[in-house]
Amino acid sequence: MMNAPQVGVVMGSSSDWEVMKHAAMLLKQLGIHFEAKVVSAHRTPDLLFEYAASAEARGLKAIIAGAGGAAHLPGMIASKTIVPVLGVPVPSKYLKGMDSLLSIVQMPKGIPVATFAIGEAGAANAALFAASLIARYDDALATRLNEFRRSQSDTVMAMDLPDVE
Repeated sequence: MMNAPQVGVVMGSSSDWEVMKHAAMLLKQLGIHFEAKVVSAHRTPDLLFEYAASAEARGLKAIIAGAGGAAHLPGMIASKTIVPVLGVPVPSKYLKGMDSLLSIVQMPKGIPVATFAIGEAGAANAALFAASLIARYDDALATRLNEFRRSQSDTVMAMDLPDVE
């Protein structure tokens, strides 16, 4: 169980990986074991139901679900588990992810999905949010997460602006 995944990173299609890999990279950087999988709400509904229904028993503490277009994946997963679902709208070809954002954020009362920004920033922030959830019960992770935040502050503090001519 030591290396069992704590976070699931799922997406509706392999083409969503370009966005969702930003969640995976941060989870890896923070030392959080995760699994990444394609689970389509529309093309593999039985797989989606099995994945969501087994999430808690398999030890997942959060599921980061990225989806584009109609973006049903996060909500459908949330409807089948009490594991927190963090929705990441993936940019779509024609509506640039606004369709995805509205589909994920507009969940009916009683089936919550935490919704993040469209694209890479949303994927990264979903990973950091999952890390925060887990860090409440994992002192070593809390230390790594605090160090990550300190390094962000240090980067900003070290910035120099060019001289005015």
